Amino acid sequence: MKTYTLEVVTDELVGKIGTPNRDKFEYNLQLDLIANAIRQTRKERNLTQEDLGKLIGVQKAQISKLENNTGNVTIETLIKIFTALKAKITFEITL
Repeated sequence: MKTYTLEVVTDELVGKIGTPNRDKFEYNLQLDLIANAIRQTRKERNLTQEDLGKLIGVQKAQISKLENNTGNVTIETLIKIFTALKAKITFEITL
């Protein structure tokens, strides 16, 4: 049985690094990771979506959209969320 690396499979199914499909895939993957980090951290802090929304001044529905990666989010909102959760965040910018 032949084995394949994740990189080879991703290149084949999604596209090579630098192609529009791969860029979109990587972008959406990052958003999913951020959404999961918000949900996990909120739960670790024993907060409901409504509680977190109140801390940053938005409705529960907005938190739900963020956690399910179904809405747009600004850097400002992300900073508010992670500040309210008392979580450390780091941003990596690559060019």
